[in-house]
Amino acid sequence: MLSKNKIKYIRSLEQKKYRRQEGAFIAEGYKTVGDLLFEGFKPLLIIHTEEWKPPVHLSSCVEKIIVSDEELKKASLLAHPQQVMVVFELPQEEGDALNEITQIAKSELVLCLDGVQDPGNLGTIIRTADWFGIKHIICSLQTADAFAPKVVQATMGSIGRVNVHYCDIPSFLNTLPPNTPVYGAMLNGDSVYSLDLGDNGVVIMGNEGNGISREVQKLVTKKITIPSFQTGNIIADSLNVSIATAIICSEFCRKKR
Repeated sequence: MLSKNKIKYIRSLEQKKYRRQEGAFIAEGYKTVGDLLFEGFKPLLIIHTEEWKPPVHLSSCVEKIIVSDEELKKASLLAHPQQVMVVFELPQEEGDALNEITQIAKSELVLCLDGVQDPGNLGTIIRTADWFGIKHIICSLQTADAFAPKVVQATMGSIGRVNVHYCDIPSFLNTLPPNTPVYGAMLNGDSVYSLDLGDNGVVIMGNEGNGISREVQKLVTKKITIPSFQTGNIIADSLNVSIATAIICSEFCRKKR
């Protein structure tokens, strides 16, 4: 039986302040939950129907509540819940993680998000990074919370394989080793299809409406853009940031290979 207090607790985790306070976040659906369990995320509470079968061994210490489809729907944040929802322990940022990433950028590609605020866009970008083998995303403090329910859902489990870090972007960029390329996706940049893109560096994607902030623009060493192939007089102002990220990541990986 799912109590009203349990439902209230789950609902509270929709808000960032309670996720931080409780050190927990929500994931739903057998695919997302299964991936997070497989990646070693610690479950605190598992609410599931009889139909759901855990993909890994679960400790007997984990609280489990078996519910009907109707009860799951009352607790779920989704319109159509899928067998299971889990409250996971929120992963803690390691103290020297950012210093390690500045070194990683010398040999690998790192994504940097400057004010991406839409949860769906952030979730899709995390999923895209996972697809292209990008292991680290640096987010500005104005970027949406990676562990918000809508973001977690949009990642389809990729949040378990991509490390998302939050910091002051200019401070991070200023700590990069000398000659580390800093690419900025901007409308006045050079075409990604004509540039000799490298295997490493930082790729910055900006806010949905305003692009990359002026302060961060000053630290960009290579402006890049995705040219429009529309020939009419009226064209779209820009691409959706998650779509643009996918195209740019694809081009980097294609030229790397």
